[in-house]
Amino acid sequence: MNLKYLLDTNILSEPLKPVPAPRLLSRIKRNQGRMATAAPVWHELSFGALRLPEGKRRSAIERYLTEVVGLTLPVLPYDADSAGIHAEERARLAARGLIPPFVDGQIASIAIANNLVLVTADASGYRHFRKLKIQNWLV
Repeated sequence: MNLKYLLDTNILSEPLKPVPAPRLLSRIKRNQGRMATAAPVWHELSFGALRLPEGKRRSAIERYLTEVVGLTLPVLPYDADSAGIHAEERARLAARGLIPPFVDGQIASIAIANNLVLVTADASGYRHFRKLKIQNWLV
């Protein structure tokens, strides 16, 4: 496996929109086999689906998660390496008065630990993490 990119929640949610961004769909297609996601992203996507009432929308999202995301993207764990990076970055940022969302820290640390570029549409929770490479495939 030659992974290069870690896809964030907002990137994986985009294909479910009524009119997904063609540029994003093209980049996803072009980078097949080079992408993964993170366990906290999988949690966010699954939790979001489970909060919906039973129905067509929820079923469509659950099918997308199991039949597309689950079958095509490795889900990387929040392991000891990423937890150590996360702790160091939280301490460094807290000393500067910066407190990024905890889950964003987990996702950023998984990307850093695996030397992957984080692909996200919203870099605001990530921009202060050292050694984190970020791309936005929607622009």
